[in-house]
Amino acid sequence: MPNAQLLAVLYMVLSMTSYQISASFAKQLFTVLDPVTVTILRLCFAAIIVCVMFRSWKIISRLPYLKWKDLLCYSAALGLMNILFYMSLGKLPQGIAVGLEFVGPLGLALLSIKHRSDYMWVFLAISGIILMVPWGQALHHQFDLIGAACALGAGLCWAFYIYFGQRVVQQNIGMHALTIAISISALCLLPIGLYQNAAQVIDTQYWGKALVIAILATAIPYALDLKALKQLTKASYGTLSSLSPALAAFTAFFLLGEKITSIQWIALGCIMLASVGVTIRAARQKIA
Repeated sequence: MPNAQLLAVLYMVLSMTSYQISASFAKQLFTVLDPVTVTILRLCFAAIIVCVMFRSWKIISRLPYLKWKDLLCYSAALGLMNILFYMSLGKLPQGIAVGLEFVGPLGLALLSIKHRSDYMWVFLAISGIILMVPWGQALHHQFDLIGAACALGAGLCWAFYIYFGQRVVQQNIGMHALTIAISISALCLLPIGLYQNAAQVIDTQYWGKALVIAILATAIPYALDLKALKQLTKASYGTLSSLSPALAAFTAFFLLGEKITSIQWIALGCIMLASVGVTIRAARQKIA
């Protein structure tokens, strides 16, 4: 695997690990704040962080010349993905929520496949996702269907996030695209949060935890994602992201004490195997 592509894979692993740790912290915060408020606080702090980090005020003179259609779609996907995922996280175990969310990027990977042999990896990933869901609980109404629907909706937004992220990268504005997207999402959601629950949004006792979550869940992962998208195809990025449920299960176990069944661990194995298979296949095609 070329050094540039290997580095892109490393970016992805670090991004997913940081995000899953933040998700566990956010789930702890759900005991005192609702998921929408946590999302808004996180995005507001993240917008400030990335603006300072990348000195994004330098891009102001170029704003009129940017392709705003792609940027707005990228921003919308980012904002909706975060709200829907946090809503699912408040109703489902973290590993299951992330597993269902992966349906989005997996579908994107499926559309990008060109060789029939690669469908084996997609089949493994789909099998893993099916095994992740406790269908017996779902049939007896012990499994939160609203949470599952939110996770699937987050997955659809994730697919759009990947697609428009690659288009935004082509505008050659670097990490400033991240600042613009997070800022737009935060500015659009903040009035909603203030209207519904202003007391919690402006309560400074929660700002410290929200700041930590913002760093781990937004500033670090999205910056690494944009770097990775420069080297990875939609198929390899989408399927490599299937490591997320495994990382979610591990972090939730260590930080929250959440446990999953043996069948769900088998499901995670299928997903990880699919991830490795498609990523290696994509690397070989690029070399050839």
